Formats: sequence, C-alpha cells, structure tokens
Amino acid sequence: MIIKRNFNPLKVWQYIRRPMLLAVFWTSMVWVVDGLDQTPSLSINFTPIGILGSALAIFIAFRNSSSYARWWEARQVWGGIVNSSRVIGRLIITFTDSHQHHDNYDQSRSEAFKKVMINKCVAWVHSLRLQLRGQDDWTQLDHLLSEEEISVLKQKNNKPNLIQLMIGQEIYRAMGNGTLGGFDSFQLEGQLLALANYQGSAERIKNTPLPRQYDFFTRMFVALFSILLPFGLLTFFDSSISWVVIPASVIISGVFIIMERTGAANEDPFENKITDVPLSALCNIIERDLFEMLGTTDLPEELKPVNGYLY
Repeated sequence: MIIKRNFNPLKVWQYIRRPMLLAVFWTSMVWVVDGLDQTPSLSINFTPIGILGSALAIFIAFRNSSSYARWWEARQVWGGIVNSSRVIGRLIITFTDSHQHHDNYDQSRSEAFKKVMINKCVAWVHSLRLQLRGQDDWTQLDHLLSEEEISVLKQKNNKPNLIQLMIGQEIYRAMGNGTLGGFDSFQLEGQLLALANYQGSAERIKNTPLPRQYDFFTRMFVALFSILLPFGLLTFFDSSISWVVIPASVIISGVFIIMERTGAANEDPFENKITDVPLSALCNIIERDLFEMLGTTDLPEELKPVNGYLY
C-alpha cells in the first residue's frame, strides 16, 4: 500500500513505459509524414476525437471505480480478520482462565492450551496471506506449529482451512478434558465461522477477476484514442510550430494511459505489489496483539512503511 503523497517518477514510468513509448513513436511518425512536401495533410476534424475522448474518460472512470471497490472490499475483509482475531484471542484467554475455581483445573494444561490456540490463530492469518499471494514459504509458520503439523500442512491444498480444522479440534479436546466448559465452544465456533467467512470473501476477490471485457475494451479504446489524437491536433498548429503536435499528443494520451494503468494496478489487491492491501503489516498487527494478550514480552518487531510503501 502506498503511504507517501508524492510518487517517484521512475516508479510511475515502470507502469506506463510501453504505451508511452508507442505514443511517442506514433505521434512522431505522423508529424514527419505530414511534413513531407509531397504528402497531402493528414489532419482530420477534431470533433469526433473529442467525443471519443469524453466517452473514454467516462469508461475509464467506471472501470477505476470498480477496481477501487475491489481493493476497498479486500481491505474491509482484512479489517474484519483483525477484529475477529482479537476477539477469538480474548475469548480463548478469558474462557480458559474463568475455570480456575473448578476442581479439575490444571494451570499448566490451561496455559499450554492458550499458547497452542494463539499460535494456531496467528498461523491461520499468515497462511491465508501466503495463500492469497501465491507464496510457498511455509517456513514462516515454523515458530507457530509443530513439525508434524507443518508436515501435514504442506500436503494440503487449502492450508488456512486445515489450520481452522486444527483449531476446532483443539477446542473440543479442551472441552473434553475440562480446560473449557459450558457454552465456551459455541462462542469460539462463532468467531471461527466469522474467520471462515472472511477467508471465503478474500478467496472470491482473488479468484474472480474484474470482468475481462472492461480491461480489454478500456485498453483498446485508449490505444484508438492515442492513434487518432495526433491527426486531430494537426489542425491546431500552423507549419511553423507543427512540432508541438508531438508533446501535446503525448501529454494528452499520457493522461488517459495513466488513468487506465491506475485502475489496472488496483484491480488485484493480493498480488504482493506496492499497490496491494498491506497483508504483511496486518498479519504483524494481529501477531503482536494476540501475543501481547497472552502475556508474551518478546513480540515480533512492528512492520513500518519502507520508502513510503507498506507491505
């Protein structure tokens, strides 16, 4: 996620380099050919080009709005994951501690249960982050799960779903040995359900792209506009300053190209790019909060923006 207000021109150039170079080349060719003495003027009436530009601006605005809606929904889903993770962490700790007055209360067993559950909840958010980003570095979970659990996890396709199963199994083992009791499992299952729903929402965003027709026709119309624009601008400048067609056409085309690329950049919020939802930072927040609730003093270092980007 981009935090800083001003962009590095080199970073912007990486997104628009190819279409901008094509626009420079095409406009220069039109100007050169039009300037040949033997060639009749290539200029055309600007009115239809202006109408096309107006329609294109509306089309791009709609596409960009849809792309931002996807990005914002993804951020809301992960905001819900942060909140539900805090709630389930609080329930795990308070429910376990509330049974201290029972005859079968075992402090060491209860403390071990709390630690295992918190570790698995943190492992779940990290595994969802890795799965959404298509990453395969499952060693990041080594400090949270046992070697046997990691071995089983690597064999599964939907790893966050398996970790939820592990959490559910831990809950009912605790119900059986008296670590939990009463209706504790119902409330914990409610939070697991919330996390499962958030996972489904994130997977839907990941696996369902913005309708391809929006992307295809937006790119085609921007290309068509950039091709026709220099022909229309030829009518605005006399022969003595006709070269102004080149920078004018490139600048105007560049505005539409940047607008189109902005929508494309926001379209997929889980690709581990600088424009993405900052999943690593959100997982770091959850891990720090849950371990702090558990009483751990050796917390992971807080992730902060690097050069204006939060990952």
